[in-house]
Amino acid sequence: MFTPHSLEIALLMMVTTAICWGSWANTFKGVKNYRFELFYWDYALGIFLISVVLAFTMGSTSKDASSFLNNVRSADGSNIAYTLVGGAVFNLANLLLVAAIDMAGLAIAFPVSIGIALVVGVIASYLQQPKGNAGLLAAGVACAVIAVILDGKAYGSLVKAASSASKKSITTCIVSGVLMGLWSPFVAHAMSHGKTLGPYSVSVFLTLGALLSCFIWNIYFMKKPLVGEPVKFAEFFRGPAAGHVLGLLGGAIWGTGTVFNLVAANFTGVAISYAIGQSAPMVAALWGVLAWKEFEGAKPQAKTYLALMFLFYLLAILLVAKANTAT
Repeated sequence: MFTPHSLEIALLMMVTTAICWGSWANTFKGVKNYRFELFYWDYALGIFLISVVLAFTMGSTSKDASSFLNNVRSADGSNIAYTLVGGAVFNLANLLLVAAIDMAGLAIAFPVSIGIALVVGVIASYLQQPKGNAGLLAAGVACAVIAVILDGKAYGSLVKAASSASKKSITTCIVSGVLMGLWSPFVAHAMSHGKTLGPYSVSVFLTLGALLSCFIWNIYFMKKPLVGEPVKFAEFFRGPAAGHVLGLLGGAIWGTGTVFNLVAANFTGVAISYAIGQSAPMVAALWGVLAWKEFEGAKPQAKTYLALMFLFYLLAILLVAKANTAT
């Protein structure tokens, strides 16, 4: 299987992860009048299909024990179960994040949820697989947290209703963030205990867990949505062709980033790879500024917050990368 053999290649893959994780939502923004719960079925299928494709290509470049199928055959069943559960946890967190954004707006939901996810994920993954300089890693996490707070301040200058967020929306943000940070430790366990799963095997079972859990989480939210009226599954089949295509594309983008993140983690450790991957808010902000013109006509204060956010995310990436090489 293909794995990076230098920090430079691993870092490039982690940056690609951030680009993918911060870009997939553009596919949903390109669909008009289509409920996210319906779009999400195609998205979940897309993340699984791209993981399978990459497992049988990049993950099967050799026929030794590390190749995808051989690795699955030799791995502990408990590690497969851990990864499936991790996928289900991620899926619930992702659905809650979208609901929180609908209720509270990006100004509150994004910084609270992703900030909590970053802290929980990196700390829990490091405890599972202590690799890298803890001090530098902590400093990088701190800079990333400051960056997402500044991101929220920038959006707050645009979203007037942000201050009226309800207790329900804040609770949803917090729960989403904790869950979003907890799927990574499941992966760290599967990649570091007993007869381990390789990165390509992990990606397949992680996304399979996410897809299967849609029949629990997504159906529940279709019947009892946190935002809007209930939606029937029959509406999925009446959805626009563009919605289905973009849903699959969005899943493929996120899934590619996830595979790259896991492959890079094979070299750097999950904590470091996850932390850099969680720089995705910086990418999302760039899409908002350059493609969707979200800050067009914004006050200088919002642009200042945005510039500081990019600075702190850059510091976070540099510190976390340095954590891997410091002695």
